[in-house]
Amino acid sequence: MAQVWDVIVVGGGTAGMPAATFAAERGARVLVIDAAPDVGGTLHLSTGQLSAAGTNLQARKGVSDTTDAHYDDIMRISKNTADPVLVRLAVGHAAETFNWLQDNGFEPLSEHPVLGKAHEPYSERRYYWGIDGGMSILNTLRGPFQAQVDAGRISVKLSTEVTALVKDEDGAVVGVETAGPDSNETIHGTNVVLACGGYSSNGEMFRELNGFPQYFNGAYPYAQGAGIRLGQSVGGVLRGHAYYLCGYGAVLDSDTIPAGMTVRPIHHPEMREPWEIHVNVRGERYVQEDVRSVDVREHALLKQPELRRWVIYDNAIAQASPPQFDGVDKTAEMAFFDTHPMFAKADTLDALAQAAGIDAGGLAATVAAYNAAIATGAPDPMGRQHRPLPIKQGPFYAIRVQGTSISSTVGLAVDADLRVIDKDNKPIANLYAAGELLGSGQTMGDSFCGGMMATPALTFGRLLGQRLLNWEDRAAQAAE
Repeated sequence: MAQVWDVIVVGGGTAGMPAATFAAERGARVLVIDAAPDVGGTLHLSTGQLSAAGTNLQARKGVSDTTDAHYDDIMRISKNTADPVLVRLAVGHAAETFNWLQDNGFEPLSEHPVLGKAHEPYSERRYYWGIDGGMSILNTLRGPFQAQVDAGRISVKLSTEVTALVKDEDGAVVGVETAGPDSNETIHGTNVVLACGGYSSNGEMFRELNGFPQYFNGAYPYAQGAGIRLGQSVGGVLRGHAYYLCGYGAVLDSDTIPAGMTVRPIHHPEMREPWEIHVNVRGERYVQEDVRSVDVREHALLKQPELRRWVIYDNAIAQASPPQFDGVDKTAEMAFFDTHPMFAKADTLDALAQAAGIDAGGLAATVAAYNAAIATGAPDPMGRQHRPLPIKQGPFYAIRVQGTSISSTVGLAVDADLRVIDKDNKPIANLYAAGELLGSGQTMGDSFCGGMMATPALTFGRLLGQRLLNWEDRAAQAAE
């Protein structure tokens, strides 16, 4: 291996692979170091949602879109909490990234682009993903990446952790210390790119930075927060603490933290109108269950104790309503009540509350108010429109749903050139960061914006390798 690398990329995932590929195409000697046994990062698990305005695919399908409109949508959905500099950088170059993916074989689903799914919709059709989710992206990245490996311009160290950053006497980052399967090394490089992902599998760091436990054991196992520790060790600071948000929830298989997932309820009214009510541990309704905005539902759940809700209904609703879970029929759904710890059934509301762990008085009052409004034709106390049946005929049912997240909200602060910055907003020489290590709080703010995790990661990695990293000038200066 070269004595001094032009670029050391820590993490060979969504941001790291394009950073390495494009730098190598410019002639750089690149070393990629990854703690995992293979490159790809979270793309092995990700849904791979992308968003980009002004793409060739949009043009072919007659969709007129602009980066300004994309930017405005992100700021609207995030309520102006996303970082405007990083959002502008991401959306301003997203089309180039998407077009490059397509040129290298990426195939979106035939009906794409679409306005949105699962998250707040965009104002224009600019949302895409492939049939195999994140693997569709990874399979596309592998070709150009491997071509540079085969050409000898990228070398890869797998199953190797970067344990520290090496600084010179002026505080500039000049390399990394590693722990590998065979030996520990100090490796020098002109540029160091931290692209080693988030912290969602590090329970202690998750709770520290997000303020909640990591309830769901579904994150990438190598997302241990290594980049957070490395960046902070040389003076880097974090952003995004105020913007943690969970999804509207899943049924977990136990009270173990973290736990596995059994099923995910269909809570989008456009897919299935709610027949049931949603209550918190006090037995209180806290949101209009049929509100069209998923962002409203998610933020309402965020305010509930332990990010939990219970789905409450009776026998008549159980018999008449459509299935509640994607891919699970009614027979299998009802069978959960005999075996699953998050499903409770009882002949009375009082007994149901006791079995489910909900305040009995609060649940009784809530159901009485819901039923009274239906019986009298009065407006629903929460503004709900879809009220097909009251909840009054036992047996009664409760399903406990847990708010979950598997991405990292908090991340390293960077400037417009993706240089890691310190508490005085000054760049730390030679150190860059991209990908989930920046945190969703910077690219999406306090809301989930479709495609604004994977697309910025790909785009920032591409930009770093393509034009932001600098080794030619330094090499010339060293030669002089």
